[in-house]
Formats: sequence, structure tokens, C-alpha cells
Amino acid sequence: MDALSFLKGSHKRGEIHLATVSGVASTKKELIELFDRSIPSVDIITTKSFQVVPTPGNREPVVCSPSPGDFGNSVGLRNPGMDTALKELREIREKGMRAILCVSLAASNPDDFITLVKAFDPVADILELNFSCPHAAAGFGASIGTDKAIASDYVRKIVSSYPGRKSPLVVKLTPNVPDIADIAEAVIEAGADGISAINTVGPKLYIEPQSGAPILNNNLGGKGGASGEWVKEEAIKAIRAIRERIGDNPIILGMGGVSSAEDARRMVAAGADSVGIGSAISRVHPKDWEAFFSAVKNGKDTSAYLSKGNALEYTPHKIVKKELYGDDVVVFTLDGKSHAEPGEFVFLWVPGKGEKPFSVAVNDPLTFLIKKRGQFTSSLFELCEGDTIYTRGLYGSPMVYEKTEKALLIGGGTGAAVLPLIAERLAKDGTAMDIRVGVVKLSDGKEPLEDVLSSYGKFTAVADDGKPGRVLDTISESDLAGDTALYVVGPGKMMEGAAMKAERLGLPDDRIYLSMEKNTMCGIGMCGECVCGSHLPCKEGTFFTWKTLKENNVTL
Repeated sequence: MDALSFLKGSHKRGEIHLATVSGVASTKKELIELFDRSIPSVDIITTKSFQVVPTPGNREPVVCSPSPGDFGNSVGLRNPGMDTALKELREIREKGMRAILCVSLAASNPDDFITLVKAFDPVADILELNFSCPHAAAGFGASIGTDKAIASDYVRKIVSSYPGRKSPLVVKLTPNVPDIADIAEAVIEAGADGISAINTVGPKLYIEPQSGAPILNNNLGGKGGASGEWVKEEAIKAIRAIRERIGDNPIILGMGGVSSAEDARRMVAAGADSVGIGSAISRVHPKDWEAFFSAVKNGKDTSAYLSKGNALEYTPHKIVKKELYGDDVVVFTLDGKSHAEPGEFVFLWVPGKGEKPFSVAVNDPLTFLIKKRGQFTSSLFELCEGDTIYTRGLYGSPMVYEKTEKALLIGGGTGAAVLPLIAERLAKDGTAMDIRVGVVKLSDGKEPLEDVLSSYGKFTAVADDGKPGRVLDTISESDLAGDTALYVVGPGKMMEGAAMKAERLGLPDDRIYLSMEKNTMCGIGMCGECVCGSHLPCKEGTFFTWKTLKENNVTL
């Protein structure tokens, strides 16, 4: 599609063309495909900002919410790098695309931008130059876009170096300058085809009120960009100023705080040729994404689709009991309780150390089973009884399953942490359970959570004895006979092996339930890191049938 022809003058005609924005929702190949296939009210799909080489970004927490609808973020331009991104976008293009594809690019010097523009031009409909990220590393993002001379020089060099470029070049600007219109005018005069505005405001410092500690985890002392409804008026003001300065010919991709049809209308009236929706997507369940975008586009009420509370609030808990199992497994019992169902999870946060998602092992008292894996989990082992730890959530959704007479529950490693909630749920159905947990080696005493699990059915711990996943060798045809379901929680390859064996033994693939506890950085559907086929476990729940995973070509 000729994006320039499609968009040019849309603001004068009052047309509302909707877009995703860089870094939110459409961040992965599967999610780009989902928006293209299933969200027809979105006209422009924007990628995250790609760099020449992969960038890990900042450690969690990377997002916070001072109040409902308002967000702070500090992802740090996390991306897989040019080669991986190009491969994935080419695969998408080969299948054909309905929507306009806006590829966002980030670099710290003109030569890298030129490399990126030349590489992505064949697969893009629009190329967006990120001159605006307020929490990027030195030399990236706002360090370019806050200086008119540097920004215009970058554009001039990029344009002159690649005269054969087919995609319009749009520069994404930061509002954190005295005169954004002045910089917009300079980059248009240097050869840009349009402006993308605004990126996040700030950076600002976000303090968690109960601990008094900064939330975001980065080298800026916890500062991050502001997005969401609290930047809306600043976005509209900036777009109006830019339009008045650059005239009607260049395109403007507008964004910032949009969550309603009225917001979109006002942004177009200010001069935007498209309206990007970012943070608000995280307040909408994926099943309602198309209905939400359609409502925005067609002047309908969106309030029914937007979550009302603050999903990112923290709750403090005291550590009541700490039980170590060997050098790398700990069970924490906290004061308070939860009401988690299988398929739901929370984040554990320690100020200054970070946060990660964990399944609740027991609701009352609130209990977690944790294995030492990396920097954050290692820091948890340093905590003592009486220390404070924080939770946020619940995230995900309760497991959807078919009631059966019998169930075989298999846990590998800390997958055992999820089994008590499954067993509690099945016990209410009167389901007879056989529970087996794979461990590296048997403990001298009881296994973690053994007392809880054995109260629901027959419990067996199976030592690997040098063969990871040996517990799968215990699965027999008789275990799966009759009215039976299989529930498996553990490493991906172990779950895949269990599912394939159960299927060979005759168990239907829709009676095999696997917990896809993929990494998520936000828990609210913003970062896209947990994507599982065309699903987001942080919104839709972590449990999927083997049938669904196969249909979605999910790699475990």
C-alpha cells in the first residue's frame, strides 16, 4: 500500500486512521500477524524500535502506573536486532499484509541509521526514526531529537545516502523540548516526509508510596517516560503546533494518551493524519481489541472495554517462614493470602533488586516455591524471615478445562509450584488425582510442597538420576485410561515430551493441559514478551490445551 497517498491530507478530511505505536502490543512477529489478521480497525501496525545489534533493555520493573490510565515505562529499546527482525518481517510480508507496516528504527549515529533504513526499506511501508526515547542509552533517542541541528543533520545524511528509498521517512519526536515545532520544521526541511509525535514525556521519577523506593529499574535512578491519559493534552498541543509550522503536506502520525473516540477526533482536528493507541491497549482484554479499536474509529463509547482499577499497584508482605531445600530451592510463606486460580500469577518485587513473575503455590497462607536461576532470584535467597517483599497482580485468567473423573498431574522442577492450585480446583470437582513431581534428586526428608500435594491424592517424587524429565517415563497407558485428563507444568521440552507421549498412548489432545509460563515484563499485555501463538498468557491465562498449542504452531 502507498502509505503516503493513503495518509496525506487525512487530517483535513477528518478521517480517523488508527495505528499501534512502537513498543506496545505489536512488539512480536505473532502479534503483528494478529493485528493484521484479526484487528481490521487498525490501519497501521508499528513495530518496536529495531537496532543493528540486539539490545537486552532494562531489567524489570519496566512499567508502573501512578494512577489508573497513567503509566511510566523504561523498557530501554529492548529488541532482537536487525538480522532477526528482518527475517521475521520478510516472513510476514511473504504471506501478504492488509495493514500498513511502520518499522521503527533506533541508532546512535547516522551510519547505523543508514544501515537500518537500507535494510528495512524493502519490507516497510513507513520508516520511523526514533529520535525521542527518553530512557535510552547515551547517544540514542532523545539525545538526538532534542537538538535541532543534530536531528536535521541525521535526516539530511540518511536521505542523501539512499536516494532509492521507497518508504516515506517519518521522524518520531520528543515533547521534552522548548519548541517541538521548531525541530519538526527542521527535519522536514532536511528531507523527512513526516513527523511522529509524541513519544513519552519525561523522564520522571516514580516512587512506590508504601516503600518510598523508586519503582523502575534502570541506570537513570528509576526515571522513565510518562505515557497514558496524563500526556494527552500535551500530545494534542504538540501536534497542533507541529501542523501549524510544517503545513498540510507532510504527514503526522499522532499519538499520546488516546483511549476514546473523542480523544481520536481531537487529535485529528489538531492535525494528525493517523492516531496511535499505545498504553490504553494494556487496559483492554485481547478478545475485545477489535471492538475497542472499532469503537474509537466509529465514534462509539469505549469505557466498557477499559479496565477501571490500577493493575500495577504493589502490596507489601512480611516473610513469615523461609524453608531452604538444598542450595537452589526456597519456599517462602508470607503473611496475608491470595485468591489465585490455576492460570493466574503475580509479580514479586524487592525495591532496588527487581521483580519477576511467579505462580502462587498456596493461597492461604500466601506461599511461593522459587528456584535460584538468575540475578533477581538469587537476591530473594538473601531475604530473611521478617523482611518485606511486595506483590502485584493477579494476572492471567483462571484455567478453562473439562471436568473428568481422573487426572494425572505432572510437575517438573519448580513446576510443582503450580500443582497445588490445580489440585485444589480439581478436588472441588471430586476428581481422583495422581500427582508426580520430577526432582533432580530426592530430599532427605519431604519434597517441597509434598504435604500440600499429598493431601489431594497419591503423591510420588521421581528423581532424575542424571536423566532430566525421568518422571515422564512413569506415564503409562493405564494412567491415561478412561475419563482422564493430563496436567503438566515444567520446562517447555519436558511438557512437549509429556504431551507427545500422552497423545501416543491415546489421550485426546484437548485433554492435555500445559502451563505456558513464558517470561513477561509487564503482566498487562503491553510488552508482548509472553506471546504464545496468537495469545497473551498475561491476559488470557497460562493454561492451554495441547490441541490449541499445535494449532498455533507454538514452540515449547
